[in-house]
Amino acid sequence: MSEGSAEAQGDVLVTPDGSRTALNARFGEAYGSRHGAASQARHVFVEGTGTHEHPAPRVLEVGFGVGVNARATLARCAARGVPLVYHAFEFDPAPRALLRDVARGGEAEAHPAWRALLDAWPESGGGSGEIEVTAGGATLRVTFADVLTADLPGGWATALYLDGFSPSRNPDVWTPEFTARLAHTLAPGGVLGTYSAAGHVRRSLEAAGLRVDRRPGAPGKRECLRAIREMGSGQWAVEEGTP
Repeated sequence: MSEGSAEAQGDVLVTPDGSRTALNARFGEAYGSRHGAASQARHVFVEGTGTHEHPAPRVLEVGFGVGVNARATLARCAARGVPLVYHAFEFDPAPRALLRDVARGGEAEAHPAWRALLDAWPESGGGSGEIEVTAGGATLRVTFADVLTADLPGGWATALYLDGFSPSRNPDVWTPEFTARLAHTLAPGGVLGTYSAAGHVRRSLEAAGLRVDRRPGAPGKRECLRAIREMGSGQWAVEEGTP
């Protein structure tokens, strides 16, 4: 496999860092970066939002996909021995076998919360409603609904992973109207991370009242964005929102 390329194995892509992602037929894109799915998850989302240092992260994810970001977060929290609450929205769940194939040999594959989530996952994908599992110090909740019209928790998330398909393929999750809704899900001091550095995305986040910083991108991307809901004092919010 050449540097910067992804090798296809059926619906699964093995990326240059050895981690896996998969193609999504609806949007004609991979769920994660072809240049390193796990590398992007760690750099853009886990580290970009400060979740790798937070004492008790509460993560909201837009676009669960095949679970690469969730597993990267599980792995880091488990290594530090800190509790995690993770709530993702996914309107088109992939089949259970695809999630299992993408996770094979990857981080947190054996985490009890990930195993419990797979056991509860709809075998053929699709479905509606919600799955919630708690194991190994982590709670994972996946809501099978269109995040654009779903009820979102207010002032709750210490971190928000905005990981929809690209603005050109899935523009609705990058609009000023929706990013304003996302800003309200952040607790004071909460941080939104996204792989996109498009100018209109940055302007939408700024219009929502967030402080936006450009960061070096993950492999294959020059830049990514971090957007912060600023707080009056202290490093972390102490009040709990409504999950």
